[in-house]
Amino acid sequence: MRWLARKTNQKYRLLSESEWEYAARAGTKTPFWSGNTISPDQANYDGSYTYGGGPAGVFRQKTTDVGSFSANNFGLHDSHGNVWEWVEDCLRDDYIGVQGNGDAWAFGICTARVRRGGSWYSVPDDLRSASRGKDGPEARGNTIGFRVARTIN
Repeated sequence: MRWLARKTNQKYRLLSESEWEYAARAGTKTPFWSGNTISPDQANYDGSYTYGGGPAGVFRQKTTDVGSFSANNFGLHDSHGNVWEWVEDCLRDDYIGVQGNGDAWAFGICTARVRRGGSWYSVPDDLRSASRGKDGPEARGNTIGFRVARTIN
């Protein structure tokens, strides 16, 4: 993000967990922005598994180019699948004490960070808008990525 900030003279950051979920849901209340189920034609995940009566399908076993699947109602691609996305928040087991303004929960010692969205290696349950993963902040791999945000005043 430092490179992007220098290149554009703008400040960038990771999304907060609540911002990520709002963007992934794209105005819906269903498990996926596309409805109650998901198929391998809609996202990149282990299509050997199903969710909510959805169809099984291909397991691509790698990331795909962004834009390979339809965008959600907010115009965002790959909010479900492809790579887990880091968010700014430290892991919490509950939402007690979380501010309602969308800010990240980044208090105290942060030994685990939240990741959202599932990956190409995930079962479809992990792709649900409400699903949360976790890792230590040092975790790296071909199933983890991030989405940047810019605060506009």
